[in-house]
Amino acid sequence: MVRLSSFALAALAAAGTVNAFTSPMVTQQQKVVSNSALYSDRRDFLSGAMGASVAAVAALTVASPMPAMARLEAVNRPDLLPSEAGLNVIQTEKFLTAGQARRMNDLLTNLEKATGYRVRVLCQSYPNTPGLAIRDYWDLGKEGQKDDKYIVLVVDQFGGKGNALNFNVGEGVKFALPNVFWTRLQGKYGSTFYVKENGIDLSIQNAIEAIATCLKSEEQYCVNVPEAMPSMKSLGF
Repeated sequence: MVRLSSFALAALAAAGTVNAFTSPMVTQQQKVVSNSALYSDRRDFLSGAMGASVAAVAALTVASPMPAMARLEAVNRPDLLPSEAGLNVIQTEKFLTAGQARRMNDLLTNLEKATGYRVRVLCQSYPNTPGLAIRDYWDLGKEGQKDDKYIVLVVDQFGGKGNALNFNVGEGVKFALPNVFWTRLQGKYGSTFYVKENGIDLSIQNAIEAIATCLKSEEQYCVNVPEAMPSMKSLGF
């Protein structure tokens, strides 16, 4: 089950390959809707989301209700991918410093080794995004793919008009971090107020550190966002 905001659906609607993205907009106050009710299958759901700037790459996107947006164009820009293979953090919009991105990349590598969960971060400013090309780079959303223990954080401020944090969460994650966790995480660190007061870099870092804290806990389960954020060093480097 996912809850989709009107803002997220407007971004997802850019994927011309999936007719389901013409579904009516859904605001945060409306009832949670079924993923299968909106999309013919999970593969098409991911495919379409990746084509739409990957700004909510397919998933538990919960942002403040937004006015209806113009239909966005699908994007497929492999030329915007880094030449270096295997990076966990990709920035077509420099929200993180080189040092911050490097430390986060190392954190996510260590997290994957320790837990088996793949966490990836894409910082973009639509339409400056790899779009569909990100699937091949990160090997996500492929037909017949069995590895669904992944989380993709797509960071896009859209001119300060919506929540900056959007999450794509594989089926293998939902038992460890259910929908309500992502709603609360996005509300806590992705709001325009939080970003304005603390900076987009802190928003990204705190969100990733909260995810890492939950996945590295003994229970590997969270409903609430951890109150005290540890430093990246305490999380493994």
